[in-house]
Amino acid sequence: MLLSSQRSVLVVVDIQEKLMPAIAESERVERNAATLLKGAALLGVPAFATEQYPRGLGPTAASLRALLPPDGVVEKIAFSAAREPAFLERLERIGRKQIVLAGSEAHVCVMQTALSLIGLGFEVVLVADAVSSRTPANAELGIARMRAAGATIVSTEMVLFEWMERSDIPAFKAVLDLIR
Repeated sequence: MLLSSQRSVLVVVDIQEKLMPAIAESERVERNAATLLKGAALLGVPAFATEQYPRGLGPTAASLRALLPPDGVVEKIAFSAAREPAFLERLERIGRKQIVLAGSEAHVCVMQTALSLIGLGFEVVLVADAVSSRTPANAELGIARMRAAGATIVSTEMVLFEWMERSDIPAFKAVLDLIR
């Protein structure tokens, strides 16, 4: 199964200012999430972010906030975003069943969101190089559990090339510049 820019929505889970300093390889996660957001914008893929208890963990990282639309954040208290009515309403409005996930922590909020979405019948695609946890071991365990539950595991570049489908599209050079 290939990703499709017409069927995908990008969800960036909890890449927040006060949480990221504790996340292993946080710069990689934030950089790849930004690349995904820029690629999504170029290719017409809807995207939004979630924030876990922003009063405590702060807002979405500034570098990512700048890439989101004004209404591009859904606040949550549940670890699984899919247990929040506002999140499910956003997905319903968008009307797409292929959910591309990035964010933190891989073994908590990202994993619980992925497992819940799979349970609801969504096709979940996890961008492994755009997720992490406080420890690499927890990130690896979270990714393994999502894979076992049916999530497709991909990289940032895989997502972008699958969304593009062809090299003769107008956005090709701009997307290619994102990964060079």
